Amino acid sequence: MRDGAEGKSAGRGYRTATFTKKMKKTHTILLPQMLEYQSPFLKAAFEGSGYHFDIMEGKRLLKQKSLRYISNDFCYPGILIVGQILDEIEKGRYPLDKIAFMEPQTGGACRAGNYYYTIIRTLEKCGQSQIPVISLNYKGQEKHPGFQITIPLLLSAVTAVCYGDLIMSLCQQIRPYECEKGSTERVKCRVEAELTGQLRHHRNLIGEGRRKMYRYILDSFSQIPIHRTTKKRVGVTGEIYMKFCSLGNHDLEQFLEEHDCECVMGGFVNYAIYCMDSERRNHLLNCGGKVLLKGYDILLNYLERVQKELYTEVEKHGHFVIDHSFRELKQRAEATVGVDCITGDGWLVAAEAVSAIDRGCNNVLILHPFGCLVSHVSERGILKTLRRHCPGVNIQTIEYDYDSSDTLLESRVLMGLGNFET
Repeated sequence: MRDGAEGKSAGRGYRTATFTKKMKKTHTILLPQMLEYQSPFLKAAFEGSGYHFDIMEGKRLLKQKSLRYISNDFCYPGILIVGQILDEIEKGRYPLDKIAFMEPQTGGACRAGNYYYTIIRTLEKCGQSQIPVISLNYKGQEKHPGFQITIPLLLSAVTAVCYGDLIMSLCQQIRPYECEKGSTERVKCRVEAELTGQLRHHRNLIGEGRRKMYRYILDSFSQIPIHRTTKKRVGVTGEIYMKFCSLGNHDLEQFLEEHDCECVMGGFVNYAIYCMDSERRNHLLNCGGKVLLKGYDILLNYLERVQKELYTEVEKHGHFVIDHSFRELKQRAEATVGVDCITGDGWLVAAEAVSAIDRGCNNVLILHPFGCLVSHVSERGILKTLRRHCPGVNIQTIEYDYDSSDTLLESRVLMGLGNFET
């Protein structure tokens, strides 16, 4: 291994370079594109903890690059993520002996649990095994001495996600109705610049400081002139990558806005709480110990308090709405498909679909990727029940795969929204 980084076992006989303490000062960590609205704030949160950090932006021929190294029956998000990594290597934005790749992992039955090893194997095949691969997870797996999730980093990351969720919700409520095209984007950029500066210095991460930043965001967006017209409100939910990543859903939010629709989407905080709640439920089903159970309870209570703080500020401001809280989502799932399905995105998809309907959406799109068995079960499997509980509402699934053109995918979306009243 170059740079003196000793290889370590990554399972399955693969070996990856170690991200050492020295590398924290010399290497840039690159994260795949996924959370469009939250990414600028997450980048600032990591930079505030001393890491050189960036988000990959590759969009050029990703599937062709991936399929030279991985099987064509791999799930679509995996193909795009591997393609971004290969594109980054090809472009050479950073010296290849001065970068590390990071892959988020939540565990569970999702094939994403294999991405970490797939990336390592791909780097070996293309002769770049000196590049460390860091697993971002809350279980302490695949540790590297140069990367640690500290309390300040955790607080910054949680705040970053809350900022991103709020800005996403406001953009979706305002942009389709803005009087001057581009005004929402300008405010978004200005607010991002202010808040990322705060995060880089770990400022306003708790209490009144964070609430003040929420009010700053709400006040900034409320000043954008809008003209309310009748538009079709479309709820968007589904597999987490397809839902949030414009690369995965082929710029669905922009496409809907261009076709006189308002996109309604739940935030990432609810997904984070759902993952923690599902781990707690698994722990109980497996008769786990009381100490770990207490840890889950502490984390869940903290995340729900943070969410309540955000939602309270939105409610007090009075100009905007935001998606339902985790507890409200869980109640909607219990009343429809139940909460026993916690594999992959599980009951959260059904809950978000019902939540969107309750927020005035007569059209709901459930997105899922080709090659994801979990999504087929959790998303197509709930359609009959959802339609029975929500008569008169148009609920459709849209599958994304690497062989479909933009024209075909856009036709699927339009067909999914066709022949229904707004």
